[in-house]
Amino acid sequence: MPSGLSKRTRFQRVASLELPPGPVDRIISSCQRADVLWRIAICFAAAVVMWGVMRGWAPPFAYWRDYTPPRDIMAKTPFGRIDSAATEKARKKAADLAQYVYEQDPSKVRQIRDALKNAVAEIGSAANVAALGEGVWASFSPPPMPNVELPSADEQQQEFQKFHSLVDSKEKRTAFEKRIDLAFSELEQKGILEKLDQDADEGNQTMISVHPIGDTAFPLVVPVPEVRAAEATAQLHNRLKSELSSPDIAQRVFYWVQPKLAKVIPTLKKDVESTKRNKEDAEKKVKDVLTSFIPGDRDREHSLLAPGGQPLDPNSLALLHDEYVAELAALKPAQMLSRSLAIFGMFAALYLMCGYYVSAKHPHLLESFRTFAALIGLCVATLTLCRMASGDRLDADWRAELIPMLLFAMTVAIAYNQELALLLSAALSLVVVIALGQGLPAYVTLLSASAAAIFLLGRIRSRTKLIYVGISSAAIAMLTFVGVSVLDNQPFGPVLLREAGRVGLCALGAGFLMTGLLPFIEKTFRVLTDISLLEIGDPAHPLLQELVRRAPGTYNHSINVASIAEAAAESIGAHSLLVRVGAYFHDIGKMLKPQYFVENSSFGANRHEALLPAMSTLIIIAHIKDGADLGRQHHLPQPIVDFIQQHHGTTLVEYFFRRASEQSEANPDAAEVDESSYRYPGPKPQTKEAAVLMVADAVESASRALVEPTPARIEGLVHEISMKRLLDDQFDECGLTLQELQMIEDSLVKSLTAVYHGRVKYPDQRTA
Repeated sequence: MPSGLSKRTRFQRVASLELPPGPVDRIISSCQRADVLWRIAICFAAAVVMWGVMRGWAPPFAYWRDYTPPRDIMAKTPFGRIDSAATEKARKKAADLAQYVYEQDPSKVRQIRDALKNAVAEIGSAANVAALGEGVWASFSPPPMPNVELPSADEQQQEFQKFHSLVDSKEKRTAFEKRIDLAFSELEQKGILEKLDQDADEGNQTMISVHPIGDTAFPLVVPVPEVRAAEATAQLHNRLKSELSSPDIAQRVFYWVQPKLAKVIPTLKKDVESTKRNKEDAEKKVKDVLTSFIPGDRDREHSLLAPGGQPLDPNSLALLHDEYVAELAALKPAQMLSRSLAIFGMFAALYLMCGYYVSAKHPHLLESFRTFAALIGLCVATLTLCRMASGDRLDADWRAELIPMLLFAMTVAIAYNQELALLLSAALSLVVVIALGQGLPAYVTLLSASAAAIFLLGRIRSRTKLIYVGISSAAIAMLTFVGVSVLDNQPFGPVLLREAGRVGLCALGAGFLMTGLLPFIEKTFRVLTDISLLEIGDPAHPLLQELVRRAPGTYNHSINVASIAEAAAESIGAHSLLVRVGAYFHDIGKMLKPQYFVENSSFGANRHEALLPAMSTLIIIAHIKDGADLGRQHHLPQPIVDFIQQHHGTTLVEYFFRRASEQSEANPDAAEVDESSYRYPGPKPQTKEAAVLMVADAVESASRALVEPTPARIEGLVHEISMKRLLDDQFDECGLTLQELQMIEDSLVKSLTAVYHGRVKYPDQRTA
């Protein structure tokens, strides 16, 4: 089997002949199966990532602000919604009813109690009333009343003796003081005040919290009446009666306490910080107030989520989102699994549809692992960006999923071709619409904008072209959006026009973004746009300047070839600008040994006369490798390097092969000339553009040798050269048809005839 065949071709021929494959063919077959498995694995991984991005196990939230539902939207799933207003009202009420906190200063009550003990001790140590200090006994006596006689001295002495008998010894006084402590204990803890230090509508008016100064750990909850002055004083009086055995003695003690207690009121002071914390704690304890919505409820208020014919306002949208959250929470594993399987089924269908098209029309995309992975990765990245750009569905002012979608469409159209871009955009738009929960109108809008951008893209010869594409796509997207929205029963008005304007701005923004991203796209996907070709084909390019300096004849030949090859490529619909720029560089390898090529040699000088044909052939063929190396060193794009390598294909260096054959025939002892040693290394032209350059290069060089370049001779020369290339199988790998080859011949004949047109002979100019 010929060794020059590709691995794929060898495998196919072995299979077609039904021959048992050898070891090499078995390895090739295994590698191909491994490639297929790797591609399937990449597709599956991409499907899993896309399933995760679009949350394929759960339905998306399908509403957005200002969407006008054609009919009432009723609850489908029971759920409760937090009533913010009612909750806030309940929390405010709880804060208003929270207990106020007061600080108790027990030192004031203790001073009165201790002073009372001292007065009692003085009574216990005195023998009679006269022995007491001035006014001591009077302070234990009832206040004088008008028209009531004061008790006599004997009566006072008798009353004194009753009191004295209770405290005339140390033991009696100690017991008496303990009973006083018990009577005063509650007043020390709870305190006393004239009125609450809070308004009538603030806080709890029934209960307050009391704690000693500096100790807030364990506050005491006290009913308000127990600390109000009148009630607290009466309670102290009752406790004195209860603790002291004699009501008369208790009454006399109360006479002593009452005026002094009135002077220290209030002993309670409001604790502002603790009261604030109390209010906050009361607010936190209030649970959210829920409003229940029940499907099929006869009460319209508890089943209607959004009225039909009106744009969704924030409140309706929040209701719908709460129902959506409840619906997600109620999803069963079986439901999530069935939806996931449906999503993967959709992915499989789209993969099969797109894969069949690619394998039939663009098989090279499947053969290149890098290209295949980049295309799948671009789809995944676009879906992710669309999901991110769709924004929060509760605040849909900046939904911009159209921007990544248009960038994807234009990227594929630039990197590959328009037909593939249109197919992938249609498939990916469907995935995006399902991921975002949108309907047919959104799909039509996305697809129409993408299709407009793809069809209008064409050749990008200037950066403003992308801006014009964005403007045109914006106009088409806006009109499409308005049309499909009206068909979807959306009312035509300011809201719809505003949304259409948003769609237009997204499309326009995609055009501007693409202008800045274009260089990165070219580098990532290794493609050449017309802008890059115009930059590379600038005569000021260092390689072209060096070619002019070292090999001016080759430069002139390259310019002529570029001119006629561009016209020929244009005639068959090939990329004419790429051919022209490729022609500029196709012979740059000649600059390393310019004098060995006839267009650069001086008249009468031929360096090949002193060389063997085999050596001359090596020098001639070397300009292919030298040119490719120079191109890579100067970072020429791969398509231009391909022109350098393919413009001679595997053609025969005819002149030196004939010389070698003649020398071999003249010398019977010489070995037979091996034709393969006199052929270019190739590869053969892989594209129609490379085939056009091959023919144009050959006919331009050969036409220079015509003595009388008449149209007939030019036509015969062009046909002869193109037939030689055809019969030499040089066009087998580029897809060039015979019809296209004929069109190339016609174009080259016209171009060369215009160059070598006949001229009128003028008589010799005579001097005056």
